[in-house]
Amino acid sequence: MTSAAEAQLLATATAMRWEFGGNLHEQLVEAIYADAARIAERAVTRPDQEPRFDLDRTIDRVVTSRILGFPIMLLALAVVLWLTVIGSNIPSAFLFDLLIDTIYPLLKQIAANAGLAWWIEGILIDGVYLATAWVVSVMLPPMAIFFPLFTLLEDFGYLPRVAFNLDRAFKVAGAHGKQSLSMAMGFGCNAAGVISTAIIDSPREKLIAIITNNFALCNGRWPTQIVLATIFVGALVPSYLAGAAVALVVMGTAVLGVLLTLLVSWALSRSVLKGEVSTFSLELPPYRPPRILQTLYTSVIDRTLKVLWRALIFAAPAGAVIWLISNLTIGGTPIAVHTIDFLNPFGLLLGLNGVILLAYIVAIPANEIVIPTILMLTVLVTGITGVGEGAGVMFELNSEAATGAILRAGGWTLLTAISTMIFVLIHNPCSTTIFTTYKVTGSKRWTTVTALLPLFMGFAVTFGVAQIWRLVEGW
Repeated sequence: MTSAAEAQLLATATAMRWEFGGNLHEQLVEAIYADAARIAERAVTRPDQEPRFDLDRTIDRVVTSRILGFPIMLLALAVVLWLTVIGSNIPSAFLFDLLIDTIYPLLKQIAANAGLAWWIEGILIDGVYLATAWVVSVMLPPMAIFFPLFTLLEDFGYLPRVAFNLDRAFKVAGAHGKQSLSMAMGFGCNAAGVISTAIIDSPREKLIAIITNNFALCNGRWPTQIVLATIFVGALVPSYLAGAAVALVVMGTAVLGVLLTLLVSWALSRSVLKGEVSTFSLELPPYRPPRILQTLYTSVIDRTLKVLWRALIFAAPAGAVIWLISNLTIGGTPIAVHTIDFLNPFGLLLGLNGVILLAYIVAIPANEIVIPTILMLTVLVTGITGVGEGAGVMFELNSEAATGAILRAGGWTLLTAISTMIFVLIHNPCSTTIFTTYKVTGSKRWTTVTALLPLFMGFAVTFGVAQIWRLVEGW
Protein backbone atom coordinates (compact mmCIF):
# COMPACT_ATOMS: atom_id res chain seq x y z
CA MET A 1 0.00 0.00 0.00
CA THR A 2 1.35 3.46 -0.85
CA SER A 3 1.97 6.07 1.79
CA ALA A 4 -0.83 8.23 0.33
CA ALA A 5 -3.33 5.35 0.61
CA GLU A 6 -2.13 4.62 4.16
CA ALA A 7 -2.59 8.26 5.12
CA GLN A 8 -6.11 8.29 3.66
CA LEU A 9 -7.05 5.08 5.51
CA LEU A 10 -5.62 6.43 8.77
CA ALA A 11 -7.56 9.69 8.38
CA THR A 12 -10.81 7.79 7.73
CA ALA A 13 -10.25 5.52 10.74
CA THR A 14 -9.42 8.50 12.96
CA ALA A 15 -12.59 10.31 11.86
CA MET A 16 -14.72 7.24 12.54
CA ARG A 17 -13.07 6.71 15.93
CA TRP A 18 -13.78 10.35 16.82
CA GLU A 19 -17.38 10.02 15.66
CA PHE A 20 -18.04 6.90 17.74
CA GLY A 21 -16.26 8.21 20.82
CA GLY A 22 -12.88 6.49 20.69
CA ASN A 23 -13.38 2.74 20.84
CA LEU A 24 -14.52 2.07 17.30
CA HIS A 25 -15.00 -1.70 17.63
CA GLU A 26 -17.13 -1.54 20.74
CA GLN A 27 -19.22 1.32 19.41
CA LEU A 28 -19.91 -0.53 16.15
CA VAL A 29 -21.00 -3.65 18.03
CA GLU A 30 -23.27 -1.56 20.24
CA ALA A 31 -24.82 0.09 17.17
CA ILE A 32 -25.52 -3.31 15.58
CA TYR A 33 -27.16 -4.60 18.74
CA ALA A 34 -29.20 -1.42 19.04
CA ASP A 35 -30.54 -1.90 15.47
CA ALA A 36 -31.34 -5.53 16.22
CA ALA A 37 -33.20 -4.49 19.36
CA ARG A 38 -35.28 -1.98 17.43
CA ILE A 39 -36.18 -4.59 14.80
CA ALA A 40 -37.05 -7.15 17.47
CA GLU A 41 -39.16 -4.59 19.33
CA ARG A 42 -41.26 -4.12 16.21
CA ALA A 43 -41.37 -7.69 14.90
CA VAL A 44 -41.23 -10.01 17.92
CA THR A 45 -44.11 -10.60 20.31
CA ARG A 46 -43.11 -12.06 23.68
CA PRO A 47 -45.38 -14.34 25.71
CA ASP A 48 -45.34 -11.97 28.70
CA GLN A 49 -46.33 -8.97 26.61
CA GLU A 50 -49.67 -8.04 25.14
CA PRO A 51 -49.52 -8.28 21.31
CA ARG A 52 -49.02 -4.97 19.56
CA PHE A 53 -51.16 -4.07 16.58
CA ASP A 54 -49.23 -3.69 13.34
CA LEU A 55 -51.26 -2.90 10.22
CA ASP A 56 -48.67 -4.20 7.73
CA ARG A 57 -48.27 -7.47 9.59
CA THR A 58 -52.04 -7.85 9.90
CA ILE A 59 -52.50 -7.41 6.14
CA ASP A 60 -49.63 -9.80 5.42
CA ARG A 61 -51.24 -12.52 7.52
CA VAL A 62 -54.12 -12.43 5.06
CA VAL A 63 -52.51 -11.80 1.64
CA THR A 64 -49.62 -14.23 2.20
CA SER A 65 -51.51 -16.97 4.01
CA ARG A 66 -51.55 -20.45 2.51
CA ILE A 67 -55.34 -20.51 2.46
CA LEU A 68 -56.24 -17.01 1.28
CA GLY A 69 -53.06 -15.90 -0.48
CA PHE A 70 -53.72 -17.54 -3.85
CA PRO A 71 -57.46 -16.72 -4.07
CA ILE A 72 -56.69 -13.06 -3.28
CA MET A 73 -53.92 -13.06 -5.87
CA LEU A 74 -56.22 -14.51 -8.55
CA LEU A 75 -58.98 -12.10 -7.55
CA ALA A 76 -56.61 -9.12 -7.82
CA LEU A 77 -55.48 -10.26 -11.28
CA ALA A 78 -59.09 -10.82 -12.35
CA VAL A 79 -60.09 -7.33 -11.15
CA VAL A 80 -57.17 -5.70 -12.96
CA LEU A 81 -57.98 -7.58 -16.16
CA TRP A 82 -61.70 -6.85 -15.82
CA LEU A 83 -61.03 -3.14 -15.34
CA THR A 84 -58.68 -3.25 -18.32
CA VAL A 85 -61.21 -4.94 -20.61
CA ILE A 86 -64.24 -2.93 -19.44
CA GLY A 87 -62.39 0.36 -19.12
CA SER A 88 -60.79 0.12 -22.55
CA ASN A 89 -64.10 -0.30 -24.40
CA ILE A 90 -64.95 3.41 -24.48
CA PRO A 91 -61.52 4.78 -25.52
CA SER A 92 -61.11 1.92 -28.02
CA ALA A 93 -64.48 2.74 -29.56
CA PHE A 94 -63.53 6.43 -29.70
CA LEU A 95 -60.20 5.70 -31.40
CA PHE A 96 -61.90 3.25 -33.78
CA ASP A 97 -64.49 5.87 -34.76
CA LEU A 98 -61.79 8.51 -35.20
CA LEU A 99 -59.08 6.52 -36.99
CA ILE A 100 -61.13 4.02 -39.00
CA ASP A 101 -64.68 5.33 -39.35
CA THR A 102 -63.68 9.00 -39.87
CA ILE A 103 -60.07 9.43 -41.00
CA TYR A 104 -59.89 6.28 -43.15
CA PRO A 105 -62.78 7.32 -45.50
CA LEU A 106 -61.35 10.84 -45.56
CA LEU A 107 -57.97 9.51 -46.71
CA LYS A 108 -59.70 7.41 -49.37
CA GLN A 109 -61.53 10.50 -50.62
CA ILE A 110 -58.32 12.55 -50.70
CA ALA A 111 -56.58 9.78 -52.65
CA ALA A 112 -59.46 9.62 -55.15
CA ASN A 113 -59.46 13.40 -55.65
CA ALA A 114 -55.70 13.40 -56.13
CA GLY A 115 -55.93 10.66 -58.77
CA LEU A 116 -53.57 8.40 -56.83
CA ALA A 117 -52.89 5.04 -58.49
CA TRP A 118 -55.13 2.31 -57.08
CA TRP A 119 -52.22 0.15 -56.00
CA ILE A 120 -50.45 3.02 -54.20
CA GLU A 121 -53.73 3.89 -52.47
CA GLY A 122 -54.19 0.25 -51.55
CA ILE A 123 -50.72 -0.25 -50.08
CA LEU A 124 -50.56 3.05 -48.20
CA ILE A 125 -54.16 3.48 -47.01
CA ASP A 126 -55.81 0.03 -47.06
CA GLY A 127 -52.57 -1.62 -45.96
CA VAL A 128 -50.14 0.49 -43.94
CA TYR A 129 -52.56 3.02 -42.47
CA LEU A 130 -55.34 0.58 -41.65
CA ALA A 131 -52.97 -1.86 -39.91
CA THR A 132 -51.42 0.86 -37.74
CA ALA A 133 -54.87 2.33 -36.99
CA TRP A 134 -56.08 -1.08 -35.83
CA VAL A 135 -53.07 -1.49 -33.56
CA VAL A 136 -53.50 1.96 -32.00
CA SER A 137 -57.25 1.63 -31.43
CA VAL A 138 -57.06 -1.90 -30.00
CA MET A 139 -53.67 -1.88 -28.25
CA LEU A 140 -53.31 1.60 -26.75
CA PRO A 141 -56.34 1.76 -24.39
CA PRO A 142 -55.76 -1.62 -22.65
CA MET A 143 -52.06 -0.86 -22.11
CA ALA A 144 -52.84 2.65 -20.89
CA ILE A 145 -55.11 1.10 -18.23
CA PHE A 146 -53.28 -2.14 -17.35
CA PHE A 147 -49.81 -0.67 -16.83
CA PRO A 148 -50.93 2.09 -14.41
CA LEU A 149 -52.98 -0.43 -12.42
CA PHE A 150 -50.04 -2.82 -12.33
CA THR A 151 -47.69 -0.02 -11.26
CA LEU A 152 -50.12 1.06 -8.53
CA LEU A 153 -50.03 -2.48 -7.08
CA GLU A 154 -46.24 -2.33 -7.28
CA ASP A 155 -46.08 1.04 -5.49
CA PHE A 156 -48.58 -0.06 -2.88
CA GLY A 157 -46.32 -2.98 -1.99
CA TYR A 158 -48.54 -5.88 -3.06
CA LEU A 159 -46.41 -7.30 -5.90
CA PRO A 160 -43.58 -8.45 -3.57
CA ARG A 161 -46.29 -10.42 -1.72
CA VAL A 162 -47.24 -12.04 -5.04
CA ALA A 163 -43.60 -13.07 -5.50
CA PHE A 164 -43.61 -14.43 -1.93
CA ASN A 165 -46.73 -16.52 -2.63
CA LEU A 166 -45.39 -17.94 -5.88
CA ASP A 167 -41.77 -18.38 -4.80
CA ARG A 168 -42.21 -22.03 -3.78
CA ALA A 169 -43.91 -22.97 -7.07
CA PHE A 170 -41.17 -21.35 -9.16
CA LYS A 171 -38.46 -22.83 -6.95
CA VAL A 172 -39.87 -26.32 -7.57
CA ALA A 173 -39.84 -25.50 -11.28
CA GLY A 174 -36.15 -24.55 -11.04
CA ALA A 175 -36.86 -20.87 -11.69
CA HIS A 176 -36.55 -17.66 -9.70
CA GLY A 177 -39.36 -16.37 -7.50
CA LYS A 178 -39.13 -12.95 -9.14
CA GLN A 179 -40.21 -14.59 -12.39
CA SER A 180 -43.75 -14.32 -11.04
CA LEU A 181 -43.48 -10.53 -11.36
CA SER A 182 -42.23 -10.59 -14.96
CA MET A 183 -44.97 -13.13 -15.75
CA ALA A 184 -47.59 -10.80 -14.24
CA MET A 185 -46.23 -7.93 -16.34
CA GLY A 186 -46.57 -10.20 -19.39
CA PHE A 187 -50.33 -10.25 -18.91
CA GLY A 188 -50.24 -6.63 -20.04
CA CYS A 189 -47.58 -7.00 -22.74
CA ASN A 190 -45.01 -9.74 -23.29
CA ALA A 191 -42.43 -7.23 -24.53
CA ALA A 192 -42.77 -5.32 -21.25
CA GLY A 193 -42.58 -8.64 -19.41
CA VAL A 194 -39.27 -9.44 -21.12
CA ILE A 195 -37.91 -6.01 -20.16
CA SER A 196 -38.99 -6.53 -16.53
CA THR A 197 -36.81 -9.67 -16.24
CA ALA A 198 -34.00 -7.20 -15.44
CA ILE A 199 -34.99 -7.67 -11.77
CA ILE A 200 -33.58 -11.24 -11.94
CA ASP A 201 -29.84 -11.32 -11.28
CA SER A 202 -29.06 -14.88 -12.40
CA PRO A 203 -28.47 -15.00 -16.21
CA ARG A 204 -29.74 -18.60 -16.35
CA GLU A 205 -32.98 -17.86 -14.49
CA LYS A 206 -33.42 -14.63 -16.44
CA LEU A 207 -33.32 -16.62 -19.69
CA ILE A 208 -35.94 -19.03 -18.36
CA ALA A 209 -38.19 -16.09 -17.49
CA ILE A 210 -37.71 -14.55 -20.96
CA ILE A 211 -38.39 -17.78 -22.87
CA THR A 212 -41.56 -18.58 -20.90
CA ASN A 213 -43.02 -15.06 -20.72
CA ASN A 214 -44.90 -15.72 -23.96
CA PHE A 215 -47.27 -18.04 -22.07
CA ALA A 216 -48.65 -15.06 -20.13
CA LEU A 217 -51.73 -14.05 -22.11
CA CYS A 218 -50.99 -10.47 -23.21
CA ASN A 219 -53.66 -7.84 -23.83
CA GLY A 220 -53.33 -8.30 -27.59
CA ARG A 221 -54.61 -11.87 -27.27
CA TRP A 222 -57.41 -11.30 -24.75
CA PRO A 223 -59.86 -9.91 -27.36
CA THR A 224 -59.44 -13.00 -29.56
CA GLN A 225 -60.05 -15.31 -26.61
CA ILE A 226 -63.13 -13.36 -25.53
CA VAL A 227 -64.65 -13.18 -29.03
CA LEU A 228 -64.18 -16.90 -29.76
CA ALA A 229 -65.38 -17.96 -26.31
CA THR A 230 -68.46 -15.75 -26.64
CA ILE A 231 -69.39 -17.01 -30.11
CA PHE A 232 -68.72 -20.73 -29.69
CA VAL A 233 -68.76 -21.48 -25.93
CA GLY A 234 -71.40 -18.98 -24.85
CA ALA A 235 -73.79 -20.52 -27.38
CA LEU A 236 -73.59 -23.90 -25.61
CA VAL A 237 -75.24 -22.72 -22.37
CA PRO A 238 -78.42 -20.78 -21.53
CA SER A 239 -78.12 -17.04 -22.16
CA TYR A 240 -78.17 -16.17 -18.46
CA LEU A 241 -75.09 -18.38 -17.94
CA ALA A 242 -73.23 -17.32 -21.08
CA GLY A 243 -71.26 -14.51 -19.43
CA ALA A 244 -70.08 -16.72 -16.58
CA ALA A 245 -69.16 -19.53 -18.98
CA VAL A 246 -67.12 -17.20 -21.18
CA ALA A 247 -65.32 -15.71 -18.15
CA LEU A 248 -64.47 -19.18 -16.82
CA VAL A 249 -63.13 -20.37 -20.16
CA VAL A 250 -60.98 -17.27 -20.72
CA MET A 251 -59.62 -17.30 -17.15
CA GLY A 252 -59.02 -21.04 -17.52
CA THR A 253 -56.93 -20.32 -20.60
CA ALA A 254 -54.89 -17.77 -18.63
CA VAL A 255 -54.36 -20.28 -15.79
CA LEU A 256 -53.27 -22.87 -18.38
CA GLY A 257 -50.65 -20.34 -19.48
CA VAL A 258 -49.34 -20.12 -15.90
CA LEU A 259 -49.15 -23.92 -15.70
CA LEU A 260 -47.27 -24.03 -19.00
CA THR A 261 -44.88 -21.39 -17.66
CA LEU A 262 -44.07 -23.60 -14.68
CA LEU A 263 -43.86 -26.77 -16.80
CA VAL A 264 -41.54 -25.29 -19.43
CA SER A 265 -39.44 -23.59 -16.73
CA TRP A 266 -39.05 -26.99 -15.05
CA ALA A 267 -38.04 -28.64 -18.35
CA LEU A 268 -35.54 -25.90 -19.25
CA SER A 269 -33.98 -25.87 -15.76
CA ARG A 270 -33.31 -29.60 -16.06
CA SER A 271 -31.98 -29.63 -19.63
CA VAL A 272 -30.38 -26.81 -21.65
CA LEU A 273 -30.49 -24.34 -18.73
CA LYS A 274 -29.57 -26.73 -15.96
CA GLY A 275 -28.22 -25.22 -12.76
CA GLU A 276 -28.81 -24.50 -9.12
CA VAL A 277 -31.68 -22.26 -8.11
CA SER A 278 -30.21 -19.03 -6.78
CA THR A 279 -31.06 -17.80 -3.31
CA PHE A 280 -33.96 -15.39 -3.16
CA SER A 281 -33.94 -12.95 -0.27
CA LEU A 282 -37.19 -11.04 -0.47
CA GLU A 283 -37.80 -8.04 1.73
CA LEU A 284 -41.48 -7.25 2.05
CA PRO A 285 -41.60 -3.46 1.92
CA PRO A 286 -44.10 -1.54 4.04
CA TYR A 287 -47.43 -0.71 2.45
CA ARG A 288 -47.52 2.89 1.28
CA PRO A 289 -49.80 5.17 -0.72
CA PRO A 290 -49.01 4.99 -4.45
CA ARG A 291 -47.31 7.95 -6.10
CA ILE A 292 -49.84 8.85 -8.78
CA LEU A 293 -47.76 11.21 -10.95
CA GLN A 294 -44.73 8.94 -10.96
CA THR A 295 -47.00 5.97 -11.68
CA LEU A 296 -48.53 7.70 -14.69
CA TYR A 297 -45.11 8.69 -16.04
CA THR A 298 -43.59 5.23 -15.54
CA SER A 299 -46.54 3.32 -16.98
CA VAL A 300 -47.51 5.63 -19.84
CA ILE A 301 -44.14 6.98 -21.03
CA ASP A 302 -41.70 4.22 -20.11
CA ARG A 303 -43.98 1.28 -20.88
CA THR A 304 -47.10 2.03 -22.92
CA LEU A 305 -45.77 4.47 -25.52
CA LYS A 306 -42.43 2.69 -26.03
CA VAL A 307 -44.09 -0.69 -26.55
CA LEU A 308 -46.76 0.84 -28.81
CA TRP A 309 -44.13 2.56 -30.95
CA ARG A 310 -42.28 -0.71 -31.48
CA ALA A 311 -45.56 -2.42 -32.41
CA LEU A 312 -46.38 0.29 -34.96
CA ILE A 313 -42.95 -0.05 -36.58
CA PHE A 314 -43.66 -3.72 -37.27
CA ALA A 315 -47.39 -3.33 -38.00
CA ALA A 316 -46.92 -0.86 -40.87
CA PRO A 317 -45.07 -3.26 -43.23
CA ALA A 318 -47.40 -6.09 -42.18
CA GLY A 319 -50.38 -4.08 -43.42
CA ALA A 320 -48.66 -3.62 -46.78
CA VAL A 321 -47.96 -7.37 -47.01
CA ILE A 322 -51.58 -8.25 -46.15
CA TRP A 323 -52.87 -5.98 -48.93
CA LEU A 324 -50.33 -7.23 -51.48
CA ILE A 325 -50.96 -10.96 -51.01
CA SER A 326 -54.71 -10.32 -51.22
CA ASN A 327 -54.51 -8.32 -54.47
CA LEU A 328 -51.55 -9.73 -56.40
CA THR A 329 -52.65 -12.77 -58.39
CA ILE A 330 -51.09 -15.85 -59.94
CA GLY A 331 -53.20 -17.32 -62.69
CA GLY A 332 -56.04 -15.01 -61.73
CA THR A 333 -56.08 -16.20 -58.11
CA PRO A 334 -54.75 -14.03 -55.24
CA ILE A 335 -51.49 -15.15 -53.63
CA ALA A 336 -53.32 -15.32 -50.29
CA VAL A 337 -55.75 -17.94 -51.66
CA HIS A 338 -52.88 -20.05 -53.06
CA THR A 339 -51.15 -19.85 -49.66
CA ILE A 340 -54.34 -20.78 -47.78
CA ASP A 341 -54.88 -23.81 -50.04
CA PHE A 342 -51.28 -24.88 -49.39
CA LEU A 343 -51.58 -24.47 -45.59
CA ASN A 344 -55.09 -25.92 -45.27
CA PRO A 345 -54.20 -29.65 -44.96
CA PHE A 346 -51.68 -28.94 -42.20
CA GLY A 347 -54.07 -26.54 -40.50
CA LEU A 348 -56.95 -29.04 -40.51
CA LEU A 349 -54.62 -31.62 -38.97
CA LEU A 350 -54.17 -29.23 -36.03
CA GLY A 351 -57.88 -28.47 -35.72
CA LEU A 352 -57.26 -25.11 -37.41
CA ASN A 353 -57.36 -24.13 -41.10
CA GLY A 354 -55.24 -22.36 -43.69
CA VAL A 355 -56.88 -18.99 -43.07
CA ILE A 356 -55.92 -19.05 -39.39
CA LEU A 357 -52.32 -20.06 -40.10
CA LEU A 358 -51.87 -17.39 -42.77
CA ALA A 359 -53.43 -14.76 -40.47
CA TYR A 360 -50.88 -15.59 -37.77
CA ILE A 361 -48.03 -15.46 -40.26
CA VAL A 362 -48.86 -12.00 -41.63
CA ALA A 363 -50.11 -10.67 -38.28
CA ILE A 364 -46.95 -11.57 -36.35
CA PRO A 365 -46.20 -7.84 -35.78
CA ALA A 366 -49.32 -7.45 -33.63
CA ASN A 367 -51.85 -9.96 -32.30
CA GLU A 368 -54.43 -7.17 -32.32
CA ILE A 369 -54.98 -7.52 -36.08
CA VAL A 370 -55.52 -11.30 -36.11
CA ILE A 371 -59.34 -11.27 -35.99
CA PRO A 372 -59.71 -8.51 -38.65
CA THR A 373 -57.25 -10.42 -40.86
CA ILE A 374 -59.10 -13.73 -40.37
CA LEU A 375 -62.41 -12.09 -41.29
CA MET A 376 -60.95 -10.44 -44.39
CA LEU A 377 -59.28 -13.66 -45.58
CA THR A 378 -62.42 -15.71 -44.90
CA VAL A 379 -64.51 -13.35 -47.04
CA LEU A 380 -61.80 -13.48 -49.73
CA VAL A 381 -61.78 -17.30 -49.82
CA THR A 382 -65.51 -17.93 -49.51
CA GLY A 383 -66.61 -15.11 -51.81
CA ILE A 384 -69.14 -13.72 -49.30
CA THR A 385 -70.57 -10.47 -50.64
CA GLY A 386 -71.81 -7.36 -48.88
CA VAL A 387 -69.25 -7.63 -46.08
CA GLY A 388 -65.98 -5.74 -45.75
CA GLU A 389 -64.38 -3.10 -47.94
CA GLY A 390 -62.58 -5.34 -50.42
CA ALA A 391 -59.54 -7.61 -50.78
CA GLY A 392 -56.75 -6.79 -48.36
CA VAL A 393 -58.91 -4.42 -46.29
CA MET A 394 -59.17 -5.64 -42.70
CA PHE A 395 -62.48 -5.19 -40.94
CA GLU A 396 -64.32 -6.14 -37.79
CA LEU A 397 -68.05 -6.35 -37.09
CA ASN A 398 -69.88 -4.89 -34.11
CA SER A 399 -72.19 -7.91 -33.95
CA GLU A 400 -70.78 -11.13 -32.52
CA ALA A 401 -73.56 -13.02 -34.28
CA ALA A 402 -72.46 -11.60 -37.65
CA THR A 403 -68.81 -12.43 -36.86
CA GLY A 404 -69.82 -15.99 -35.95
CA ALA A 405 -71.80 -16.31 -39.19
CA ILE A 406 -68.71 -15.42 -41.26
CA LEU A 407 -66.50 -17.81 -39.31
CA ARG A 408 -69.00 -20.67 -39.63
CA ALA A 409 -69.28 -19.95 -43.36
CA GLY A 410 -65.51 -20.45 -43.43
CA GLY A 411 -65.90 -23.92 -41.91
CA TRP A 412 -65.33 -23.09 -38.25
CA THR A 413 -66.59 -25.57 -35.66
CA LEU A 414 -66.29 -25.79 -31.88
CA LEU A 415 -63.05 -27.74 -32.39
CA THR A 416 -61.70 -24.92 -34.58
CA ALA A 417 -62.51 -22.36 -31.89
CA ILE A 418 -60.94 -24.42 -29.06
CA SER A 419 -57.82 -25.20 -31.11
CA THR A 420 -57.48 -21.52 -32.05
CA MET A 421 -57.83 -20.41 -28.41
CA ILE A 422 -55.08 -22.85 -27.43
CA PHE A 423 -52.89 -21.75 -30.34
CA VAL A 424 -53.47 -18.09 -29.43
CA LEU A 425 -52.13 -18.86 -25.94
CA ILE A 426 -49.06 -20.86 -26.93
CA HIS A 427 -47.93 -19.72 -30.39
CA ASN A 428 -44.80 -17.68 -31.16
CA PRO A 429 -44.36 -14.19 -29.64
CA CYS A 430 -45.18 -11.11 -31.68
CA SER A 431 -42.34 -9.40 -33.54
CA THR A 432 -42.17 -6.63 -30.91
CA THR A 433 -41.48 -9.22 -28.20
CA ILE A 434 -38.96 -11.05 -30.40
CA PHE A 435 -37.10 -7.80 -31.09
CA THR A 436 -37.18 -6.89 -27.39
CA THR A 437 -35.83 -10.34 -26.52
CA TYR A 438 -32.86 -9.76 -28.81
CA LYS A 439 -32.25 -6.32 -27.32
CA VAL A 440 -32.31 -7.75 -23.78
CA THR A 441 -30.31 -10.94 -24.39
CA GLY A 442 -28.06 -9.80 -27.22
CA SER A 443 -28.18 -13.40 -28.45
CA LYS A 444 -29.54 -14.59 -31.80
CA ARG A 445 -29.54 -18.14 -30.48
CA TRP A 446 -31.78 -17.50 -27.48
CA THR A 447 -33.99 -15.14 -29.47
CA THR A 448 -34.56 -17.97 -31.97
CA VAL A 449 -35.37 -20.38 -29.15
CA THR A 450 -37.81 -17.86 -27.67
CA ALA A 451 -39.55 -17.50 -31.04
CA LEU A 452 -39.67 -21.13 -32.19
CA LEU A 453 -40.16 -23.15 -28.98
CA PRO A 454 -43.71 -21.83 -28.33
CA LEU A 455 -44.60 -22.25 -32.02
CA PHE A 456 -43.67 -25.94 -32.08
CA MET A 457 -45.40 -26.41 -28.74
CA GLY A 458 -48.53 -24.79 -30.19
CA PHE A 459 -48.46 -27.19 -33.14
CA ALA A 460 -47.94 -30.20 -30.85
CA VAL A 461 -50.67 -29.31 -28.35
CA THR A 462 -53.30 -28.40 -30.94
CA PHE A 463 -52.48 -31.60 -32.89
CA GLY A 464 -52.98 -33.67 -29.73
CA VAL A 465 -56.25 -31.92 -28.85
CA ALA A 466 -57.59 -32.34 -32.41
CA GLN A 467 -56.79 -36.05 -32.51
CA ILE A 468 -58.35 -36.71 -29.09
CA TRP A 469 -61.43 -34.67 -30.09
CA ARG A 470 -61.89 -36.65 -33.30
CA LEU A 471 -61.31 -39.92 -31.50
CA VAL A 472 -64.04 -39.09 -28.96
CA GLU A 473 -66.37 -37.96 -31.76
CA GLY A 474 -65.76 -41.29 -33.50
CA TRP A 475 -67.03 -43.16 -30.46
